[in-house]
Amino acid sequence: MKQNIVDILKGKFLISDDAVKNWRFILFASLLAVVMIASSHNADQKVHDIARLNEQVQELRSEFVDTRSRLQRLKLESTIVTKLKDYGLQPSAEPPRKIRVTTK
Repeated sequence: MKQNIVDILKGKFLISDDAVKNWRFILFASLLAVVMIASSHNADQKVHDIARLNEQVQELRSEFVDTRSRLQRLKLESTIVTKLKDYGLQPSAEPPRKIRVTTK
């Protein structure tokens, strides 16, 4: 048992007669490790992209809400009346009437 551990620590399993199968396994394990690391980096990059896009969505949503509230204030009758006073226009004193067209 002790001799096997010493042989592994010295690396004799890499230079023995049947070392080819050991080298193949080491290369395979190394390749799997590289693929796993690349996959992890790719997943981390996607997480960062999603976080950045969520921030942009929040900014655009707040800009939309702000613009919509300003538009609603501009559409108020009192705002329109004050802006049209500069041009000498004022609201009508009598309400509008419906025009009915009858055809024969």
